[in-house]
Amino acid sequence: MMTIKISNTPAIDASFRDPSGFLFMREGVLYRQVNQIYAEDYTRLMDSGLYAKLVKAGLLISHAESGEGQAFQAAEPAVAFKTVRPEIVPFISYPYEWSFGELKDAALATLSIQKRALKLGMSLKDASAYNIQFHGGKPTLIDTLSFETYKEGEPWVAYRQFCQHFLAPLALMAYRDIRLSQLLRVYIDGVPLDLASELLPMRTRWNLGIATHIHLHASAQKRYADVAVSEARSGRKMSKEALLGLVESLQATVRKLVWKPAGTEWADYYAANNYTDAAFEHKKVLVGDWLSKIEAKTVWDLGANSGIFSRVAVETGAYVVSSDIDPAAVEVNYRLVKEKKEQNLLPLVLDLTNPSPSLGWNNRERDSFLQRGPVDATLALALVHHLAISNNVPLPRVAEFFSTCGEWLIVEFIPKSDSQVQKLLRSRADIFSEYTQAGFEKAFGRWYTVKESSAVRDSERWLYLMRRK
Repeated sequence: MMTIKISNTPAIDASFRDPSGFLFMREGVLYRQVNQIYAEDYTRLMDSGLYAKLVKAGLLISHAESGEGQAFQAAEPAVAFKTVRPEIVPFISYPYEWSFGELKDAALATLSIQKRALKLGMSLKDASAYNIQFHGGKPTLIDTLSFETYKEGEPWVAYRQFCQHFLAPLALMAYRDIRLSQLLRVYIDGVPLDLASELLPMRTRWNLGIATHIHLHASAQKRYADVAVSEARSGRKMSKEALLGLVESLQATVRKLVWKPAGTEWADYYAANNYTDAAFEHKKVLVGDWLSKIEAKTVWDLGANSGIFSRVAVETGAYVVSSDIDPAAVEVNYRLVKEKKEQNLLPLVLDLTNPSPSLGWNNRERDSFLQRGPVDATLALALVHHLAISNNVPLPRVAEFFSTCGEWLIVEFIPKSDSQVQKLLRSRADIFSEYTQAGFEKAFGRWYTVKESSAVRDSERWLYLMRRK
């Protein structure tokens, strides 16, 4: 991870905007410095019981306090109040990588936290989607410094941010096109409400929640664009009851947004492929046996579809990031995580030909996908032919990319004679003279040593266990 220096201590690049404190690393351990300016709010968070209730509900990451005034632990001792050690989240993901269901559940978790906070005299001062991570299969707030003491009559300062980070993209995904989630990759501070209002269909203006929180909200933003924050606050008093009503209105609006994962090419891939039952089971046995043998603790399943082989990896004891380009397949995967209450599997939407880049201030606030690795093992099952043939990526480049992901690779080669490859070749000239098993082994041999290989029973497909050189 790229870092900047604060008092000779590496600070997390995404943690610099809030004067209340910041995250930093020391000797491989993650800490959060709580600054003196946040002392009163932090004390209230802990003494009110809000912290304990949210942690118990799985809505807030837990932490261990390192004590007060311990300068040797703080990154900036002159301004430090406390240093805490937060529980580690295995993989940091971003909202533009989430399925519809993940973004919706993250939104509802944020609103639930705000309601609980108000009941104990506090309020969220921000509602950034980046403050939510999926931990133990559930959306969880990871920023302990997001709370402030509630002041009677004050409106919710994070209202606009919530609408931009959560409601606007969800509405666009539900009413217009699921792919519009990628606007969050362009607008990392949330989709502008005036843009969302223009893109949403006219019928949404008759939806009370969408009309209020997006269309009218966007108009109000334009009207008050030049009004000072202090002036706007002084003229917009809101009782706690009214504020709770606003949160409940947002909850109702978000809950009513739905998207059905259907109609995309790969959502039912496993039901439509050409594996026999024996071939499919043999492939699962090979993957499970190899992952157990190498004792992989972290796995990226690339091109995972709905996550069948991701779950084989979980059964061996691994934490698995299960990614696919198809939002419908990822949505199905996430719904299975919820249904089965799985804690060690994270479904993500990811296009391997254009994976998440480094974004934000100085291109260092949000890490690229590869910067969040490497992992112990990578699964690339029924994937290489899509990269090599559908996307014209030469096999040597495919192998080089996988080598940056982790030490071990379990990869499948599917020959041109296979019906799935023939399907890809029907609409294009066969310019892929190097796409042969020998060409595959040569290309991957530049980066890997083959430890084991096996033909998949009842098929022409081959599975390889490789170790990076």
